[in-house]
Amino acid sequence: MSQSIQMKNDTTVSRRSLLAGFFGVTALGVAGCQSVPEPTMTTAPEDYDDSWYIGSIPDQPFDIPLVDRSRMKPELMRQTVPYSGGEKAGTIVVNIDERFLYFVQSDNTALRYGIGVGRQGFSWRGVAEVGRKGVWPEWRPTTTMKRILKGLPEHMAGGVDSPLGARALYLYQNGQDILFRIHGTNEPWSIGEQVSSGCIRMLNEDIFDLYNRVKTGTVVKVRKGGGWFN
Repeated sequence: MSQSIQMKNDTTVSRRSLLAGFFGVTALGVAGCQSVPEPTMTTAPEDYDDSWYIGSIPDQPFDIPLVDRSRMKPELMRQTVPYSGGEKAGTIVVNIDERFLYFVQSDNTALRYGIGVGRQGFSWRGVAEVGRKGVWPEWRPTTTMKRILKGLPEHMAGGVDSPLGARALYLYQNGQDILFRIHGTNEPWSIGEQVSSGCIRMLNEDIFDLYNRVKTGTVVKVRKGGGWFN
């Protein structure tokens, strides 16, 4: 989907709001997933500032922050690549070890996106489907999260500070939510890294792009350590 871009001097994304999101509920590695191991402190890069963002993509009810991709490794940028995995067109394939998500196309290619993944030992793998989709989804910490991380809010409304970002794909097996998400992030420096509490995080503009291509019922295969299953 073609979108116009609002450039930096007009962006509504503030450094203050982004820092609030980072040092608030996401600071201990609980960015969106529903289970949390022992807390691990993370910090923003020393050079963190508004230069991570060059503008925004118009969206409702919030504009989507647009990342300066020159600050990222070229291989993490969204791109079309050859693909011969054998999955049907429209399948999502996540390779935890590579830090890539593939959206399979019909011409032996795939759209490849850079992703952030769970810390060692906390990445789910298996086969599921997109059970539902969320636009600027709200975030609710679980009882476990609140027990480990004192002071978490009961609820956080969707927005640029939310750990789930601009969009979320909720994964289901046999009609049941497995509490594993593919979602946006307000921590673009974490893409390509192994830092989350288990879910798959993408740049907000990338999850926006993927969301518009994916239907409810889409098959999602998550691969780790050479296999699909635990």
